[in-house]
Amino acid sequence: MTPPNQPHLLGLRTVVYAAPDLDALKAFYTSLLGFGPYFDQPFYVGFNVGGYELGLDPDASPAQGSTITYWGVTNIDAAYTRALSLGATEKSPINDVGDGIRVATALDPAGNEIGLIENPHFGGGN
Repeated sequence: MTPPNQPHLLGLRTVVYAAPDLDALKAFYTSLLGFGPYFDQPFYVGFNVGGYELGLDPDASPAQGSTITYWGVTNIDAAYTRALSLGATEKSPINDVGDGIRVATALDPAGNEIGLIENPHFGGGN
């Protein structure tokens, strides 16, 4: 059991796809899923799919890898600091993207990109 003051990963929460044509990909997934996004901004679109998030990022490039996976956390400040202290390196700092959602990315010791997300729209603050 994780002590209450130690941050831990809550599970996989979000996968983000590159969306060079955000409007076209948003329309595709709206049709495919049968419902629209819960978060819809020019810089990011998020769909709540059975308690997990499918995100569309217009700034990501399919040539750089089309997905990033985010781990849900209750306290992104503590979780990010802990990941860095364990040997991860910062890729992007903690960023408030709106609606109470905060994200950050790091590279694990092997160079894999990992994301952390604190999202109050998914139960338990994750």
